[in-house]
Amino acid sequence: MKIALLGYGRMGKTIEQIAIQRGHEVILKVDEHTKSYDIKIADIAIDFSIPSVALNNISNCLNNNIPVVSGTTGWLDKFSIATDLCKKNNGGFIYASNYSLGVNIFFELNEYLAKMMRNLGDYQISMEEIHHTEKLDAPSGTAITLAEGIIKNSDKKNWALNVTNKETEIPIVAKRIDDVPGTHSIAYNSSIDTINIKHTAHSRDGFALGAIVAAEWLVGKTGVFTMKDVLGI
Repeated sequence: MKIALLGYGRMGKTIEQIAIQRGHEVILKVDEHTKSYDIKIADIAIDFSIPSVALNNISNCLNNNIPVVSGTTGWLDKFSIATDLCKKNNGGFIYASNYSLGVNIFFELNEYLAKMMRNLGDYQISMEEIHHTEKLDAPSGTAITLAEGIIKNSDKKNWALNVTNKETEIPIVAKRIDDVPGTHSIAYNSSIDTINIKHTAHSRDGFALGAIVAAEWLVGKTGVFTMKDVLGI
């Protein structure tokens, strides 16, 4: 594949390394210094940019019939615009808050545990996420996906960084520490015991590999997809 990288920070550079190892060509590297470029020279685009430009990047791809894999978080208030544009143009689009295979298994585990805990009112749920200091959004997109999985399978109504009602809200603590690729933990606490599940990324390689696998899968397909489609889970 000829890949356009939209966003060339630490994640973009890791994606480039793994893409080349898998026999692909990175034909475009777009960052904040790029004035103009022709997206049509690529077979597919992978977007790990910043929230303020993500929708523009995705729209440019879909308007030029270039399938796009997006891992940028913090822009999802405009997500329906991207999906509508994809359907209008009969394009290909995958969004995931996290492309790691392990994290996507963790998403499934989180929902299963939430179902089991739903009627156990003595347990109070809480969540913590830790990322590197360059991450702009908080909580992370992965934490939001985890919270949404719990809400879907429990009596919780919302998540919040500053909780005002523990009965209806999931409290999330977001920490930013140098050189932490990503850690997410969920705890169910009672006076008797605590149940914890946790995912710790040791590097960015898992996220990057997952994004490339998603791109390989998306080529030649039309529609709006998720990592569940890619992984068949």
